[in-house]
Amino acid sequence: MSVSALEFTQKLSAQPKSEEERSAVLADPGFGNHFTDHTAVIDYRADDTGVGAWENARIEPYGPIVMDPAAAVLHYGQEIFEGLKAYRHADGSIWTFRPEANAARLNASARRLALPELPEELFLESISQLAAVDREWVPSGDGESLYLRPFMIATEPFLGVRPAREVSYRVIASPAGNYFGGELKPVSIWLSTKYARAGRGGTGEAKCGGNYAASLIAQMEGEAHGCKQVLFLDEFNDNAVEELGGMNVFFVFKDGRLVTPALSGTILHGVTRDSVLQLGRDRGLQVEERKITLDEWRDGVASGEITEVFACGTAAVITPVGELKSETETIGSPEAVAGDVTMSIRQELLGIQTGAVEDTRGWLTRLA
Repeated sequence: MSVSALEFTQKLSAQPKSEEERSAVLADPGFGNHFTDHTAVIDYRADDTGVGAWENARIEPYGPIVMDPAAAVLHYGQEIFEGLKAYRHADGSIWTFRPEANAARLNASARRLALPELPEELFLESISQLAAVDREWVPSGDGESLYLRPFMIATEPFLGVRPAREVSYRVIASPAGNYFGGELKPVSIWLSTKYARAGRGGTGEAKCGGNYAASLIAQMEGEAHGCKQVLFLDEFNDNAVEELGGMNVFFVFKDGRLVTPALSGTILHGVTRDSVLQLGRDRGLQVEERKITLDEWRDGVASGEITEVFACGTAAVITPVGELKSETETIGSPEAVAGDVTMSIRQELLGIQTGAVEDTRGWLTRLA
């Protein structure tokens, strides 16, 4: 069956959550704690020669995944995922932001993890179908959204070390509020000096679970020191700044430069990162993607050359950074306030996503 002929079937939940249950969740959604009534699923099967096809696209009730204990994902970590948001606009319609970029990144991750690529039209249709059937779950509060989590796992029961021939692509959805909770204010970041998130030639550019698992011990170390996130360095490259455990990082200089670490093969190609670069150029800022070291960060803050630091990603959008802490030093201040450039870019980005600001770049796609 060709991709163009692959249509989604629907088997809706016989016991969806009640309006009262849904209203209680939407009143205080948090992040990643609650899930909608349905999931989108597409199966992939290949023959012994490796020739395969996507099939059986469907919407089905949200629930446990039945999987063989020998499934390849459980033993060799053959898994990738994406993250994007659906926003309810003032007229009640549901929109998402730059989903084509997420589809492209999913396929880049698939190539690195030896998983089958998913045609863009199937990716877009899967999130559209799920958003349409679960549209009542999309919050309407300020900055709130329905977080969409597409993912792909190797389900073939086989213990040999080779790419799996059976794969499941799925999309789940979760109402989302502020990623860090409470009022937006600069966060404290922990500097990891013991651990690395990724290495050259590894999976740093892929969005796969192993990268995040590798960051958790450093994240726990940071939380023990009162920090919300952890920053990783490349110790073999002059302690170049890489990224946070789940976000890219930006620096605003007093002379109008907007600087972020260059994509080096170990840094995730963030969709929000790319969008911030474009918004910076549109403002007339001198945008630079280059190596920035811990020494430059330290000296820039001390001299006043670096006036703002912020992190960005799909989940948190844009979050100001107040201080970088380690066992030996603190760069910045816990009393720092969110900078003008940071907040201006955040407001425009959120405005485009929520429909409050005109989308002049064609970044929005209507889902329902």
